Amino acid sequence: MNRLERLFGGGTEARVRYLAGEFQVLSAGDYVRCAVTGVRIDLQNLKYWSVELQEAYATPDVSLKRFVETHPDG
Repeated sequence: MNRLERLFGGGTEARVRYLAGEFQVLSAGDYVRCAVTGVRIDLQNLKYWSVELQEAYATPDVSLKRFVETHPDG
């Protein structure tokens, strides 16, 4: 990635550890990807994730869908 890509929205993907109520950036970047949809989520807008699965989600609906998939017994 070159300097122009950073200036015009290219950015870099961060490596993140998801904790209860917060997340820790392990490797600097501007965004993470939704584990279900692949949509780019800017770190400043990251609100939904799974501590158990260490995954980020773009929306609460996607988060719920993934929870139901991974916890079939409720």
